[in-house]
Amino acid sequence: MNTPLLLSYYGDDLTGSTDVMEALSLHGVKTVLFLAPPNEDQLAPFADFPAIGLAGTSRSESPEWMETYLTNALAWLQSLNASLCHYKVCSTFDSAPDIGNIGKALEIGKALFAQSCVPLVVGAPQLKRYTVFGQHFAAFDGEVHRIDRHPVMSRHPVTPMAEADLRLHLAKQTLLSIGLADVLCIESADTDSLVDQLSRSNDVLLYDTLNRNHQAKVGAQLWRTRLSEGSYVVGSSAVEYALVDIWREQALIPLSPPVFSSPGAVEQIAVVSGSCSEVTARQIRYAETNEFRAIAVDVVKLINDQAHTDTMNKALKEAIEALNQGESVIVYTAMGPNSDADAVHRGGEKARHLIGRSLGQLLRQMVEAHGLKRIVIAGGDTSSHALSQLGIHALTTRLPLPETPGSPLCIAHSDQPAFDGLEVALKGGQIGSESYFLSIRDGIA
Repeated sequence: MNTPLLLSYYGDDLTGSTDVMEALSLHGVKTVLFLAPPNEDQLAPFADFPAIGLAGTSRSESPEWMETYLTNALAWLQSLNASLCHYKVCSTFDSAPDIGNIGKALEIGKALFAQSCVPLVVGAPQLKRYTVFGQHFAAFDGEVHRIDRHPVMSRHPVTPMAEADLRLHLAKQTLLSIGLADVLCIESADTDSLVDQLSRSNDVLLYDTLNRNHQAKVGAQLWRTRLSEGSYVVGSSAVEYALVDIWREQALIPLSPPVFSSPGAVEQIAVVSGSCSEVTARQIRYAETNEFRAIAVDVVKLINDQAHTDTMNKALKEAIEALNQGESVIVYTAMGPNSDADAVHRGGEKARHLIGRSLGQLLRQMVEAHGLKRIVIAGGDTSSHALSQLGIHALTTRLPLPETPGSPLCIAHSDQPAFDGLEVALKGGQIGSESYFLSIRDGIA
């Protein structure tokens, strides 16, 4: 690399990874997101980028998987010698001991970086996520809910949030000691010494973040306490939002944010969705009344070995027919949190991966058959596995979408002409207004 790296990061799913890329790009930090560790030819065009990401799947993986694959991924990121290496988690912090274990990620990074205390930051006011006295809150339909009472996250089909105190939630996943730099510490005139004391006596230090002022102070602490050889930090894109103020103050990034132009509308897009979120369900229903063909895939048949091929062929035939008739298409495996969730849960890791890969294969065939220029993948767990089927090795930001933060329109980089330059939007389950899919089709910022 020709430019010293400010940040390297691993996203625990693909939409979370683009969330970080968007947060950085909005503040003039050029960022590339790789889908796997790149070769020299793939890395070379981004030599002057101060931030490099690696999209992963650990949000939907077991601790045993993480022990091998996450360790290797973090080791590659560590080799880039960035000032900070960030393990990115969802801003709702949903996780469990047996799947998406954040405690395991803390343990792996702590050992790899030989770090006595790992900072943890989850609250991001930009995303309407707040942490106060260790309790986590998130907005839904204009109202802020404690995360264990959140209408969606409290009944997530895979990783429901039953505890709002992030320290207690995390304690079910790790034996590491977890301290708290609460709002009183953040607002203190003696924050530096209090943080140093908490860091010496804990393996993990969770930071409260209620507002932008707290966020800037947390960012200053992350930068102040980093190790000279590079430090490991865990959290949502709150980490990046927290750091940009101190970076700007130290003239490490541009003083003025860049201007992004709209790419304009396209006639048709294709969407695949494995999201179980009610937010995504509303978006599908809205799109269906606005010139989109919504095609349901029977997920029970999709994950059944005997019925899989026929189920795929049926969905593809209907999708191509709709595209040929000039419609945009949404192929989905769930319509809200109760859509055959039990069957998927019983199928475990194999079923979840198969759903994502299958949707990716359908999307690939739609792009190749119809020459589509813009696509959407909905569902954080789905996106990583779906995009892996498209021969894309990296993403950069085409257009941040401040109205729906965390779901930018991206440019794909591929060795295959059909996918190089393809515009891709990756939407987390909870992200976006009802008209999200229409906005992507119409190029509305």
